[in-house]
Amino acid sequence: MSSQSPESAFTFLSQGAAIQEFKVVDQNIVLGFPEPKFYKSHNAPYFGETIGRTTNRIRNAQLRNLNGKTYQLASNDGPNCLHGGLEGWGKKDFEGPLPVNREGKEGVQFTYLSKDGEEGYPGTVECKVWYTAGMEDGKTVLDVEYQVEFVPSLSLLCPTIVLHEWLTIPFWASYFNLNPGSSTIEGTEITLSTDQYLALDSHSIPTGHITAHPSAPSPKYQFTLGAKSPSFDDCFVLDPPNIIPLDTRPLPLRTLVTLSHPDTKLHLEILSTEPAFQFYTGEHIDVPELETSNGEKIPARGSRAGIAVEPSRYVDVPREEWKSQCLLKKGEVWGAKNQYRAWKG
Repeated sequence: MSSQSPESAFTFLSQGAAIQEFKVVDQNIVLGFPEPKFYKSHNAPYFGETIGRTTNRIRNAQLRNLNGKTYQLASNDGPNCLHGGLEGWGKKDFEGPLPVNREGKEGVQFTYLSKDGEEGYPGTVECKVWYTAGMEDGKTVLDVEYQVEFVPSLSLLCPTIVLHEWLTIPFWASYFNLNPGSSTIEGTEITLSTDQYLALDSHSIPTGHITAHPSAPSPKYQFTLGAKSPSFDDCFVLDPPNIIPLDTRPLPLRTLVTLSHPDTKLHLEILSTEPAFQFYTGEHIDVPELETSNGEKIPARGSRAGIAVEPSRYVDVPREEWKSQCLLKKGEVWGAKNQYRAWKG
């Protein structure tokens, strides 16, 4: 599927309902691979994937007090479960792309059925992801919508949160580089919509306190990323936990982060209905040089090769005091909507 401009186009993959290309004036601004096989063999950073069944970290890889028991998940990030487990939804094959038209926009739909017991999670859920694209006021606009429903043949309660991880999410776990000719994000200009974040313990699990980030500037103040600093891998919060609905799609889109680069004149605005977002400057990206089937070399990607902005719910969201953000019961729907607006000028 492409947008209405031949210079602004998208490429999607069935595996993980991933976004492989996001082109703006013929420049791809997301990190990825030219061949699908590398998304399974070398995608430790989760480039472009739909993240699920849960996103971000779950403390001690456990779901406690659910259906009267504790469920043990995979520990793939120290003692914690990260991005759904050993594989997560990003390594699964979705059904699609199915061409659709949503609200007058050309789009595609992907569907994945996550069965009871997958990665240790209880209950069977169906995830649908819609991507729609178009040009608005000279800007390339990508809308990403997620919907998760509990399959009614089972009656267990089921926690779920899905992040395009960015992830992701689900969320979409894309990494952006607005200077595609550069191997790093140095020089990127950033504006965050908030400085409030989830304070973390030594295992990157929230302490429960929401406070001002010690390194983040005041909200809506622009700052520039250098070669090695500032460094972020934090969940920034817009809404307190007691007002977050299970399906946020009826809520208005809000700007989370804006990015630009003076060398390319490329701009990106990321909006969402979600109450929080993970902002990560990519310190742990480590992808070696690869070779395509026709012998073309793919350059290695290293630290700070891209920026991840992942609209989401809270980190460790299945904990008792935040569980309502993700606990899906029979007859209920979990949903979220993100929008990406990119242009040159």
